[in-house]
Amino acid sequence: MSEEAKRERFERLVLAHMDAAYGLARWLTRNEAQAEEAVQEAYLRAYRFFHGFRGGDARPWLLGIVRNCCYTLLERERAASGPDEFDEDAHGEDAVAAGAVLNFPANPELAAIESADRELVQRCLRALPDEYREALALRELHDCSYKEIAAIAGIPIGTVMSRLARGRRLLQQALRERMKKEDTGT
Repeated sequence: MSEEAKRERFERLVLAHMDAAYGLARWLTRNEAQAEEAVQEAYLRAYRFFHGFRGGDARPWLLGIVRNCCYTLLERERAASGPDEFDEDAHGEDAVAAGAVLNFPANPELAAIESADRELVQRCLRALPDEYREALALRELHDCSYKEIAAIAGIPIGTVMSRLARGRRLLQQALRERMKKEDTGT
């Protein structure tokens, strides 16, 4: 296969999944810059080893590469740095983009409730152990089948099912606890 034909086939089959790749990387790394770095590395690896792609759906193949790049990056980062410190400037309440354009919803109260609910679910999902967060993100956010998740994570389908079930229970417990805390103000 010529280099031009390889590039065209890669663009057609793999580039279409960049949003899914970034979304998964974002959930796994919990960091925008790391997610971008992992996706860039994953696309470089995918292109370099595209000759090994045997056809079919390129999405699970690519997401498996993204997953591996994320974990490699996270391991490298953990080894290179000490304990993480909270960056108040980057993540505090005052971290609002200067000059941001605000769009006000038709029903601000409903929009505020939906936003709070969405943020609560995302916080609880981010707090889950890696293997459960990964399985839930692939299934619920990226609509991957059990078979695709098994291929991406390199685990049996039974393990996928148990991780999803356990992850959903953990997420449900975390949501109940956080909602209880918010209701009681503790």
